[in-house]
Amino acid sequence: MDNALRRLVDAYFSSPNRVIKFAAGEVVIEQNKYNERLYYVREGELEALYTEQEFEQPVSVFVAGAGSFIGVHSFFSRTLIPSSTVVAKTDVELAWIDNRTLAVDADEFGSLYEQFMPLMVSELSRRQQRATLGAIEKEEAIQKLNSAEQMTTLGQLAAGIAHELNNAVGVLNSKSDRMYSVLLQLVEETNPQASAFIDQGLMFGQSLSSSEVRKRAKKLEGALGVSSQQAKQLAKAMPDDASQQMWIEQPETAVRFWEIGRDLHDMKLAAKHAVSIVKSVKQLGRVDINTEESININDSINKALSLLQSELRRVSVHISPADLPMFKGSSTELVQVWANIVKNACDAMEGVDEPSLTISTRVSNNKILVTMSNNGPEIDEATRRKIFQPNFTTKKGGLSFGLGLGLSIVKRIISGYDGTIVVKSDANQTVFRIKLPLGE
Repeated sequence: MDNALRRLVDAYFSSPNRVIKFAAGEVVIEQNKYNERLYYVREGELEALYTEQEFEQPVSVFVAGAGSFIGVHSFFSRTLIPSSTVVAKTDVELAWIDNRTLAVDADEFGSLYEQFMPLMVSELSRRQQRATLGAIEKEEAIQKLNSAEQMTTLGQLAAGIAHELNNAVGVLNSKSDRMYSVLLQLVEETNPQASAFIDQGLMFGQSLSSSEVRKRAKKLEGALGVSSQQAKQLAKAMPDDASQQMWIEQPETAVRFWEIGRDLHDMKLAAKHAVSIVKSVKQLGRVDINTEESININDSINKALSLLQSELRRVSVHISPADLPMFKGSSTELVQVWANIVKNACDAMEGVDEPSLTISTRVSNNKILVTMSNNGPEIDEATRRKIFQPNFTTKKGGLSFGLGLGLSIVKRIISGYDGTIVVKSDANQTVFRIKLPLGE
């Protein structure tokens, strides 16, 4: 308390004749009722409540403890009508003056109102601070509601799309199995030898890369005396431990049947992969999020990557997963976190010649640490300061527009687990570091 306010307390609120006590729960000042006193809180705590017809419950305006003044608005505005009800939260002891109190040392310090000007300024400052904090809290609440509403809508759309895709994928999966059974039966009846080629393609598919195929074709061309085209086809299909004679007797026929098996193999893999993606999409569409699941963080990262296969086709992805303990939380939320970060990384690396994404996990100091880095362009400091703010986006036009929700949702989810996320960026790489505390 500064000297001016201390003098006021000593001059006007030290008389034992103007001290009053209220028990906890008693009303000191009532909203819209007559009040002619200014109170100084000597002991205890009070709460100001504002009542409005549209509100079912009174709204808490402020809490005042020892050293505070009560009734400032009604007393100094001279309306004597308080704007809120003040109730004792605990037993309180108050000193008071009223509008009949005479000014002390008026010749030196002026009238009562002049002397109390520092108090009025102090109270206005406090009210402005409370109003500012209230406005900030209201804006944060509105932003959270907007984000929640948009994510609920997106979730419902995702769930609907996943349901339709699930039906289509189910048909493809079952029909490809039936096609395989019928085809093998026909081949066994007409050309039993061909079934071996189909089985080879079905079981293993094409496992060699293009460069490996070229190297092997050169060896086969010289060893078997076949054309370069046939050598290339055999290099893709013929296993190392196979009887070469069986394959080179009729290489075109062998390769043709092998390709049938390979295509069925790829169809089965694609159907299985599609089922996995649909499950992940359905999971993101859930509105009944369970935050008490036991989650393998590495698995949740893999689910996010499976959702973004089309985005990652041109990106070199390196994953270094550690052996992690189970984490208690929502798999839906964490998949959403990793998917948003990876999606932003893919967008950032759009113009990079050799885009690279590196993901690592580890445990340290009872926290799970996830690091996601990419070799996209540097994020400048001004952007880094805003990157987690709602509605902030650097994607303004064309088909790659953004709503500015992704990373703000990431921040909200991670903060909900008492975790942290930071971003560092330079000319070589941009790194997101996430820390998730493990429970006791």
